[in-house]
Amino acid sequence: MNDFTGLRALVTGGASGIGRATAALLAARGAAVAVLDADTTAVGEPFLPVRADVTDDASVRAAVTAAVAGLGGLDILVNNAGIGAQGTVEDNDDAEWHRVLDVNVVGMVRVARAALPHLRRSRHAAIVNTSSVAATAGLPQRVLYSATKGAVQSLTLAMAADHVREGIRVNCVNPGTVDTPWIGRLLDRAPDPAAERAALEARQPTGRLVTAEEVAAAIAHLAGPYSGATTGTSLAVDGGMQGLRLRPAGQP
Repeated sequence: MNDFTGLRALVTGGASGIGRATAALLAARGAAVAVLDADTTAVGEPFLPVRADVTDDASVRAAVTAAVAGLGGLDILVNNAGIGAQGTVEDNDDAEWHRVLDVNVVGMVRVARAALPHLRRSRHAAIVNTSSVAATAGLPQRVLYSATKGAVQSLTLAMAADHVREGIRVNCVNPGTVDTPWIGRLLDRAPDPAAERAALEARQPTGRLVTAEEVAAAIAHLAGPYSGATTGTSLAVDGGMQGLRLRPAGQP
């Protein structure tokens, strides 16, 4: 497929996981892609690496300016950079709440704010934010992370309303548990990594973790020129985790 030929995309958090898979897919389908990350040492061709700390507005603005200059414009923003958090409402102090909200929510705001003037000049402008099933399903030990992803989903809807008449579509994806390096590190810290992985797989009706490539395909769908009538939408890529209620295996 070459449906992204001639389009220019910026993917945040693009050095690994969902972001890396998304950057690779967009490039394979014809887009020129810049990858924004805090560490771009592993980002090679065909991508344009731009380093930024999404918690620093000046850093973000400089990186977006560099990306637009290198790409020759901007049509697509994939707002994917984010970090995880564990615990109940009692387990994280104010500093941790501020840190995770600053990356997962305000970080997206900073990047979008810097990108919007360039997106307004595009005939195929689209923003796709990465939210999570944690925005719509109550998951144990994820209250801080869930709060940030719920904010991302609401942010997406409000942005879609604000910018639809400017020709800028805004959507989000809500992945389930994705087999990424972050999940790998989480499993490594568990007392029994194999049992923890089995538990994560079992809570998804498909019985397996979501792949980064599956989320990337959903992002490409929302960002692509054939989705011109889609805005303000949250697309679940969660193996049925949010919507399905299965009986125990073996029961009719």
